[in-house]
Amino acid sequence: MKLYVPFAVAFACMLTSAGAGADSNSSSQIAKSELRRMIRDAHTQEQYVVLAKYFRAQQQHFEQEAQAEKVEWIRRSANVSGPAAKYPRPVDSSKNRYEYFSAEANEMDLKASHYEALSANPNSLR
Repeated sequence: MKLYVPFAVAFACMLTSAGAGADSNSSSQIAKSELRRMIRDAHTQEQYVVLAKYFRAQQQHFEQEAQAEKVEWIRRSANVSGPAAKYPRPVDSSKNRYEYFSAEANEMDLKASHYEALSANPNSLR
């Protein structure tokens, strides 16, 4: 049963922070090494649900970042003359950041969908 201890701890922490009214960012912060271990050890429905919730929270975070950067991109698009016309233009930087955050949100969506599918049918292959 020692194999389930890290997962149980991470799951309990996520439930505790979510139940205490914490924002989605604090409940979705897991160390990369812990995340890799959770992915490697996952084989029950509950573990897949935890991973799916984590990746959904990450998706929402990146979508919020993309929206904020889109607003900045639009603001910077209004001024593309003078010093703002020199390469690299601030408008290009905002566009690149927007595209990065959008791509990350799409990747998190794919991962969350994968683990949601596995949680629906835990006997399927990873």
